[in-house]
Amino acid sequence: MSSLSDILTAVKNIVTALNNAAQTYLNVQGAQTLSSLTTATVVKGSAGRVCNVSVLVAGAVGAIYDASSSAATTNKIFVIPATVGVFTVNMPTSNGIVVAPGAGQTVSVSFS
Repeated sequence: MSSLSDILTAVKNIVTALNNAAQTYLNVQGAQTLSSLTTATVVKGSAGRVCNVSVLVAGAVGAIYDASSSAATTNKIFVIPATVGVFTVNMPTSNGIVVAPGAGQTVSVSFS
């Protein structure tokens, strides 16, 4: 027969595993969002993950960059289409996340 200590340890391990799975899910799906972006914006100034981008108002084509400054536009990781809709990006970044909507475009982004 298992002791109470063994049972509590098993329950603790299950709770820890569920917490880790939930955190991983949030990191992939986007734990944070920014809405109604119309100009180049530093979404995150350090490494992270761009999960989804939602084009709310179509305009010119925009872009998402792996950068920590809105002036740094050399590490393009995603082209934001000039079409209304939700687009899966799911790309990690090592420097940061900069979202630069195209002219007349309004977007929202989920990230972690």
